[in-house]
Amino acid sequence: MPKVYIETYGCQMNVADTELIRGHLSRSGFSAVSEPETADVILLNTCAIREHAEERIFGRLGALSKHKNRRPHVQIGLAGCMAQHFRDNLLDKTPHLDFVAGPDAYRKLPELLAGDPFVDVRLDKEETYADVQPERGEGVRAWITIMRGCDKFCTFCIVPYVRGRERSLPPDAVLEQVREAAASGYREVVFLGQTVNAYRHGDTDFAMLLRAANEVPGIERIRFTSPHPSDMTESAIDAMAECEKVCPQLHLPLQSGSDAVLNRMERGYSVAEYLALVDRLRAAVPGIALSTDMIVGFPGESAGDFERSLEVMRRVGYDSAFMFKYSSRSHTKAGKWQETVAEEDKGERLQAMIALQEETAASINRAAVGTEVEVLVEGPARRRDDWLAGKTAHFKTAVFPANGFAVGDTAAVRVADATAHTLIGAASGEDVR
Repeated sequence: MPKVYIETYGCQMNVADTELIRGHLSRSGFSAVSEPETADVILLNTCAIREHAEERIFGRLGALSKHKNRRPHVQIGLAGCMAQHFRDNLLDKTPHLDFVAGPDAYRKLPELLAGDPFVDVRLDKEETYADVQPERGEGVRAWITIMRGCDKFCTFCIVPYVRGRERSLPPDAVLEQVREAAASGYREVVFLGQTVNAYRHGDTDFAMLLRAANEVPGIERIRFTSPHPSDMTESAIDAMAECEKVCPQLHLPLQSGSDAVLNRMERGYSVAEYLALVDRLRAAVPGIALSTDMIVGFPGESAGDFERSLEVMRRVGYDSAFMFKYSSRSHTKAGKWQETVAEEDKGERLQAMIALQEETAASINRAAVGTEVEVLVEGPARRRDDWLAGKTAHFKTAVFPANGFAVGDTAAVRVADATAHTLIGAASGEDVR
């Protein structure tokens, strides 16, 4: 039985794709191993969103080539978004690479691995892998891809070019995965899609899918990521408010607080429309935790544009944020534009934004001190013996004394202290004020 080792880079979509690849290869006679030293096939499932990720992966491919030198039969491959992005010259650029498989070629891997070096990066507007059962790892959270691709074509984003156009899985296939996750002991499911709330299959839209998943026994929590603000319908907001298993937490990418920059990004909404959506969400789901994505240094971003981004962040008060310097991507519209913000200025703006977000998150988390939160236990805390860690319904990390709890339990935890990133539970007998 040939052995396969897979490393995963990038977002939760890539994690879910790795589980899909592992499941498909397992049913085709491959066995998974946890170290490359014993593998017959070494596969890197990759991300192409930022240049730094690509540099890291090229370096990792070079390091892994030693296994091929020692055991010539070993095959080294690249899958995922980066494979699609660099499809024209990957085999020439990395001579130790044996195969390149784009996001729609995973189904063909078993038969292709039996042949000569290959590149298969053809995008398939019909491929959803709805009939391929993922092989998930241990844990309490199951990632379920409900749609693939993206139709938005934001000027900075490469996703539509490397993952193709939007297509949704049949609702029956999604709900079967939810039921299987519950039967396998997972307590939480996360629906995934590049624009997850644009889901539609036949007469079933995203709100209807949430309501159907809410009825599946054995699952305690339902999340989804990442929605697009323009696709956040009133019916979806109502489903969030009315379905007790759908968590009061939402990742809602903004990208910029300047209308001028949003227009150049072709995001499809204004700042006013985004803020109105935030107000509707908070009215429907009181106490909802919001997170976001922000880009600094986009071509044409002025100092005033950047200040407007900070103003919106103060206005919304995000619980957390993913913040990045703009990275030009080939094949995108913005990739053809001249950069107008110096790298030093990008760095300074990013640090100012991070400082603001750290202050905001710390303030929000400190307000939880003295309250009780329900934590889904995920495993041991990293820095404290006999403590556990997990996530609250608002997707905040919490650490607390074990007190007999185990992975998969839902623990009622009194918050004694907090940082910008973590809620700290009270030790036994400790007063919380």
